[in-house]
Amino acid sequence: MKNNNLTEGAIWKKLLLFALPLLGTSFIQQLYNTVDLIYVGNFLGKEAAAAVGASSLFVTCLVGFFSGVSVGASVVASYVFGTGDKKELQKVVHTAMGLGLICGIIIMSIGLIGAPYFLKLINTPDEIMGLAVSYIRVYFISIISVVTYNMGSGIMRALGNSKTPMYIQLIGGVVNIIMDGIFIVVFKLGVGGVAFASLFSQSVAAILVLHYLMHLDHEFKLELTKIKIAKRYFYKILKIGIPTGFQALVITLSNILVQYHVNGLGVDAITAFTAYFKVELLIYLPILAIGQAISTFTSQNMGAANYDRVKKGTRVCILMGIGITAVMSTLVICFGRQAFGAINNDPSVVAYGLQIIRITLPFYCFYLILEVLGGTIRGAGKAIPPMAIILINICVLRTILVFVMMSSFHDIRGIAIAYPITWASTALGMAIYYWRGNWMGEFKRLSVIKSEV
Repeated sequence: MKNNNLTEGAIWKKLLLFALPLLGTSFIQQLYNTVDLIYVGNFLGKEAAAAVGASSLFVTCLVGFFSGVSVGASVVASYVFGTGDKKELQKVVHTAMGLGLICGIIIMSIGLIGAPYFLKLINTPDEIMGLAVSYIRVYFISIISVVTYNMGSGIMRALGNSKTPMYIQLIGGVVNIIMDGIFIVVFKLGVGGVAFASLFSQSVAAILVLHYLMHLDHEFKLELTKIKIAKRYFYKILKIGIPTGFQALVITLSNILVQYHVNGLGVDAITAFTAYFKVELLIYLPILAIGQAISTFTSQNMGAANYDRVKKGTRVCILMGIGITAVMSTLVICFGRQAFGAINNDPSVVAYGLQIIRITLPFYCFYLILEVLGGTIRGAGKAIPPMAIILINICVLRTILVFVMMSSFHDIRGIAIAYPITWASTALGMAIYYWRGNWMGEFKRLSVIKSEV
């Protein structure tokens, strides 16, 4: 698959063609995650479903944090690709994959050893403890493959190739679905079968990623025997990756606090919010793809010293994204009853769901703005400012708002209204830093260091 140079050509076309496969990858991921739940719910029963659910937070926290490292690797690789220096790019590729192996071993060790302690910490019922521990431990054996895929696909996207990771994700998804059937239905392995299916499919995806990277341009292709850490790029990857991972971790934990208030409203409200987070994917995933696209676009153009093109790309992304978000939000509001009904047709759940989307969906443009500006700033090598802005608003302010609203108005709308308010405040914070902050200075300093070496 040909690499895509985002430093030249029509900006809107380059961004759109790069973002579409990113969107496809996310939808594929959601699809086979849903198939996993269908298998568990229909063949293994509620105890197994509860065990997988209890395990998901632990998995999400650990994997989410270390996925931030792959973001750092992608940003640095994009920048070096933009400079056109293939020898330096080879150093980044080998550093990233070496770092991925280290991260995989760390996560696997934490998962295997820490599973029972974490499950006890979150008060997992004794009747599902054994199932949950078994699931987590088998799942975490596959973590090295998961990290390898994420790191490798991040490098592919850094080179402007977002299609191949989508194809590999599709193959991995199909393998996962087939293995679910074999391990759960045929071999009767229970909840462990779900984890074994993940192990098998993620290993296939990791092998395909490695095969692709080992057949790149000979000047920067991956050679397993030459994997080593280049200190300059190692520290740069961590400088971007750790704040990004910490941001994902804290947001996950803050969502638990919001869920606490949702749980206090009863089963119908809990079910409605669960359904809402499925319905909103129709809007959230395109926004996420646009944010990822502008990050790679920015890094490549920073490497090529096309600073004006970075700002033009950001404007194009915002305008394009607002148009897409407005269309999708309108469609979901118009067909909200049908969308919620497809997930759960209980009248009370649907009514709650409609209340939520009428409050949140008209304001998703703010979420689009914060994602695009955050992606631009992060793509320029500045990860701490976006992290700080998001943590202050999405985590701290939202938690306070929900607490205040629920203390005054014990109603689902009190929770829902906190989302657009904090999207707007976060977008404002990102915009102020984008206009006033020295977010372009990070990679400019790297260029100076490189020229002096």
